[in-house]
Amino acid sequence: MLPNYPAKLSALALILTLAACGGGGGGSAPANTGTTGTGTTGTGGTTGTTGTTTATAPVINGFSANPASINTGSSTQLSWTVTGATSLTLNGTTLTGNSLAINPATTTTYTLTASNSACSTACNTSATVTVTVNSAGTGDTAGNAVYGDLRKADLGAGANLNGSLPFPANNAWNTDISTAPVDPASDALIASIGLGTGLHPDFGAGLYDGSPIGIPYVVVAGSQPKVSVQFTDYGDESDPGPYPLPANAPIEGQKANGSSFDGDRHILVIDRDANRLYEVGNAYPQTGGSWKVSGGAIFDLTSNIVRPGGKPGWTSADAAGLPIFPGLVRYEEAASGVIRHAFRFTVSRTRRAYVPPATHYASSNTSNTLPPMGMRVRLKASYQIPANFSNESKAILQAMKTYGMLVADNGSNWYISGAPDARWNNDKLLSELGSVKGSSFEVIRMDGLVTP
Repeated sequence: MLPNYPAKLSALALILTLAACGGGGGGSAPANTGTTGTGTTGTGGTTGTTGTTTATAPVINGFSANPASINTGSSTQLSWTVTGATSLTLNGTTLTGNSLAINPATTTTYTLTASNSACSTACNTSATVTVTVNSAGTGDTAGNAVYGDLRKADLGAGANLNGSLPFPANNAWNTDISTAPVDPASDALIASIGLGTGLHPDFGAGLYDGSPIGIPYVVVAGSQPKVSVQFTDYGDESDPGPYPLPANAPIEGQKANGSSFDGDRHILVIDRDANRLYEVGNAYPQTGGSWKVSGGAIFDLTSNIVRPGGKPGWTSADAAGLPIFPGLVRYEEAASGVIRHAFRFTVSRTRRAYVPPATHYASSNTSNTLPPMGMRVRLKASYQIPANFSNESKAILQAMKTYGMLVADNGSNWYISGAPDARWNNDKLLSELGSVKGSSFEVIRMDGLVTP
């Protein structure tokens, strides 16, 4: 973790534009003034009186796609909330209800138009959302992202993934949750983590207490030899080996001077050619190239069935049963200005419960005010990211607004996991992220909560 010195825009294009007469949108709707009258017709012509009435233009309060970026053949859900409308159309086709499942073959922009029969067409209100469709092995239209295909990644420890992301675009880790509903218990849950506690980057440059700061990873080729692993604690909840663990695989907490160390001792290995992620904990190398580990999990990076060999209730190398690597903050992404996935973070007290995508709990406390494993938080839309923050901090905070963070383990409150990299600026990470307090977050509604 980074020491506490004295004293972790979505390119998944979601474009929301509201247009109404007078330029309004999302706020007070403009009024359209028309003339109505009554009269009688006589021999000498028409006589009568003329009066003025005011008709209010409809308001589109929200229009979104979830997810906003999908792979070819996948579907997404359009949702909207509208007031004051007597009719709705989507790209010219009449709509009913407040949501619609769609399956576009190519990247498509959808225009929602709200009309009011008492108001002229000049003050109809419209909003647009773009659904990006990614072909296998190609990036999205807004950047260099490639979902569910790690073959573009470089090899080695801390290797650049060159825009590759684990799992499909509509996987939980990669889903835009910026408009997801807030959980009714959000206030109490955030308070249990710490309203006045600032974020803490559990990653950085250089060494802390003799070890690199963060959770390292290594990318290997399909030719990497697989070796046997002996499970010491969670063999009944582990995916059987062998695992492609290099003899020199970087271990979390490893001392730079070669001295002994303890801690979680995670090893994260990505087989880029097979698109598999191997994660183990409490890893100790053995004579002959094998390893002793407390437990291990194998994840399919191409599928939303992320752990084909796993079962509900199982742990992984992480307490929540989640993969660790997809939730790490990595320098290459932050420096690019766009991070397209959720983060992993820890809290000091959790509940005896979990919510998908987590599969495991790690507490005996049943209090409803404590977060379950897998609970997702989001940086509030009202939080204004300071313009003078570093590009890396801006990208991290924007990702917290767009994708959020998942409770993955018991640990220090608001500690965000990331990978070590010599290019991080520790002082800026600590001061800028540390200035963002727990009160700036909210909990996303927890659907599918499991309470064993």
